[in-house]
Amino acid sequence: MADTKIGAYICKGCGLGERLDCDDLATIAKRDGKAQVVQQHDFLCSEDGVKMIQNDIDNEGVNRVVIAACSRRAKNEAFNFENVTIARANLREGVIWIRPDEDDMRETTQEMAADYIRMSCVESKFLTPPASAQEKGSNGTVLVVGGGISGMTAAIETAKTGYPVILVEKTGQLGGAAASMWKDVPMHSPYTAPVDTPVAAMVAEIEGNSNITVHLNSTITKTSGAPGRFSVDISTESGSTSTENVGAIIQASGATPYDASQLPELGYGKSKDVIDRMEMEKLAMDANGGPIKRPSDGKEVRKVTFVQCAGQRSNKEGHLDYCSGDCCLTSIKQAMYFKDQNPEIETEILFSDLRTPGAPGEDFYRSGQDKMITFRKGAVSEVVAGSNGPLVKFKDLILDEDIEAEADLVVLATGMVANSGVDIDEVPQNEPGEWTVNADSILNLNYRQGKDLPHLKYGFNDSHFICFPYETRRTGIYSCGPVRRPMDTQQAIEDATGAALKAIQALENARIGRAAHPRSGDLSYPIFRKEGCTQCKRCTVECPFGAIDEDEKRFPVFNESRCRRCGTCMGACPVRVISFENYSVDSVGQQLKNVDMPDEFDEKPRILVLACENDAYPALDMAAQQGNNSYSQWARVIPVRCLGSVNTIWVTDALNSGYDGIVLMGCQKGENYQCHFVKGSEMANVRMSKVDDTLETLNLEKERVETYEVAITDIERAPRLINDMAEAIEKMGMSPFKF
Repeated sequence: MADTKIGAYICKGCGLGERLDCDDLATIAKRDGKAQVVQQHDFLCSEDGVKMIQNDIDNEGVNRVVIAACSRRAKNEAFNFENVTIARANLREGVIWIRPDEDDMRETTQEMAADYIRMSCVESKFLTPPASAQEKGSNGTVLVVGGGISGMTAAIETAKTGYPVILVEKTGQLGGAAASMWKDVPMHSPYTAPVDTPVAAMVAEIEGNSNITVHLNSTITKTSGAPGRFSVDISTESGSTSTENVGAIIQASGATPYDASQLPELGYGKSKDVIDRMEMEKLAMDANGGPIKRPSDGKEVRKVTFVQCAGQRSNKEGHLDYCSGDCCLTSIKQAMYFKDQNPEIETEILFSDLRTPGAPGEDFYRSGQDKMITFRKGAVSEVVAGSNGPLVKFKDLILDEDIEAEADLVVLATGMVANSGVDIDEVPQNEPGEWTVNADSILNLNYRQGKDLPHLKYGFNDSHFICFPYETRRTGIYSCGPVRRPMDTQQAIEDATGAALKAIQALENARIGRAAHPRSGDLSYPIFRKEGCTQCKRCTVECPFGAIDEDEKRFPVFNESRCRRCGTCMGACPVRVISFENYSVDSVGQQLKNVDMPDEFDEKPRILVLACENDAYPALDMAAQQGNNSYSQWARVIPVRCLGSVNTIWVTDALNSGYDGIVLMGCQKGENYQCHFVKGSEMANVRMSKVDDTLETLNLEKERVETYEVAITDIERAPRLINDMAEAIEKMGMSPFKF
């Protein structure tokens, strides 16, 4: 490889030239940063400025480019140079926009800018242009598991783009739960009456599409591989098994109705005329538009009562803690079955909270009112046998009265339970990566980290519902429909369409060895120095995405195609043998060391801020853009890919170098995590909890290192956290490690 040649380019636009001494910064870049080429320009992002940089790359041998201008989050399309590394010194959002334009601030503002020049120049020395991963996958087929509404939609939408699809359904027909429904909630205006389900039309479209291969009465008994090169065993009820190679997988295994037998207090199982909502659909289907008859004696129903939230929105053992979302709309739809057949039939919906989300929403509810459906706010305590039918006991929550009312038929609006497979936290593995086939598993993954996708606390697939819907912790495998969260037909269709697009993105990235989201397009991958490995297995265990396995000698084996480039493995490694070409322990460690560190007599503290590039760093940028959220001139901010990538050696080195305080800003962790890399923030929090011991060893106050959860919307709070540290340092005094 050619010798390193750094080119540092300083922008004077956006007020930088007026607020900063750019000639002095150029001197810093050449003297301290060892940049061989240093140039200034009025607007670096202009066509002329970009050409200037490109000319130095082409003719001067520059292969390390330092852009001293705006945030690394801005103007990426302009500063897009091939075969070179690019380091960004954030002088606009990170310096002049967060500091008041006052004479007595000019010195410290200039010092901030100078430090960022030094930091970026030294960072560039430890970066190399990444080459694509060697583990490329070229298979363009998408596997869809589940033949319900979401699965059929995913298959159809994928096939429309020209990609072949394999659709696997465990039953003998497509359609899922929707195939057992008489009608559906309307999905298009005017939202006034139930409509035919889309099942028949979708099945016909699938049967007529040569790009879609359907396997009925089939399950997945083994899944191995990675994006672009998955190997999947498909087994039939008869016992035959075929192996298919696919590029991406969509799990659309749907949901199962809640088991109403767990509701004896509501009369289920005690009276044939107390049914759940799917049994109500069967009655309507049998009636085929005629009078609906009750199961016990075939008598035409003249009065029907719907009990909402049956077995859900309750912390009672065996009940569902959550709202299933579509139950209220479903009950309105089913009440219309009766009213449309005979307006004289009494229909009453007992609810505690009526929830009608989505497009139909209020319009469908009002249409129910127009058809004289009775909506009554009441809490049902019990359903028992009456003289002529079920007797419903409830408290009218408006009148505050206890009421008993007979009905010919009682319909329990039960919720949905995700068909998400086995809970990997409860199913043990025989040996690392060795599993027996499990009939309850959906995917039967041979991943070291488990047979199925991880679950949330309610049993739904853990897809990143906040930042990246459909994505799961298994790269190249996506989740959609009610297995991901409760949803109705329209929502499932939209969800599956999104998952199809994500699956296509994954297999196209795999073709050229690029990372998947959120660092889509990143060509780097983990580099592992085997001779230094202690086989501690921390990287293997902490990887959120199952990208690391073990060989026969228990050394880590990195699966490049599964890697999301978060750097959690790098942060976990105690001996620092894991790195990336464009991100490493050294690339960050050298930045924090190459700050001009004043001695204790200068009374100029230094605060190191390690900010997640996905939330905290953008929050600081946006705070700067607002212009009224300044933060301490003592701060030096380094963006990190994820707080999970933070190696504790950075904290130790910073303290030993004389930093007076350290602030770490990551994303929210836990069940409602917002971490783009799922577990990174959580892993970092565990590591940082042990920093107190280091501080005690160094005889430093524990308040000198603080870790915070910061959302991208914390544009006022994020700067305040830095200022809080500056105030704490003022009270504690300067670090004794100043030299």
